Amino acid sequence: MPSERREFVNTHRTCLFGFARKADGPAMSVVYYIPTDTGELLVSTMRARGKAKAVRRSPKVSLCVLDENWPFSYLQVYCDATVDEDPDLVVDTMMAVAGRMSGEALGEEARPFVQAMADEEDRVVLRCRPYETFAQPPRHLHENDQDEQITHWVSASVPWDAQDPEN
Repeated sequence: MPSERREFVNTHRTCLFGFARKADGPAMSVVYYIPTDTGELLVSTMRARGKAKAVRRSPKVSLCVLDENWPFSYLQVYCDATVDEDPDLVVDTMMAVAGRMSGEALGEEARPFVQAMADEEDRVVLRCRPYETFAQPPRHLHENDQDEQITHWVSASVPWDAQDPEN
């Protein structure tokens, strides 16, 4: 269901951020992301990092949202991304990431320290606007018993804003 895909993205916190490199194959790095009320996914990075440079070259990125629990599953989210340099958004995003990493929101007393880090590291925010998802249903063997036939199936891309089908 499309709504289940959006819920999966909104309730998880880590992803592989994939982008096209100038040369060689695609690049991927593990990042924390922040979902917004408007459906964007925000990623904090340094201006000089490959992610920010790649987004300036081409806005097409992929976020492979990871389930950190066993059995592992994932959801691929295709996005159009932009680089946002708004200093307040940079600090807000960094504070939100710290909260997601630790499981506990930072208090406002931490804001000056986060601001100093953002300035020192020359941070920006990548605004990722999802337009499509791809899910591969997880398949796990819980026992090494091959007597039963193992089945496989395929998945399909679904637009991010798709409605759930009526029953």
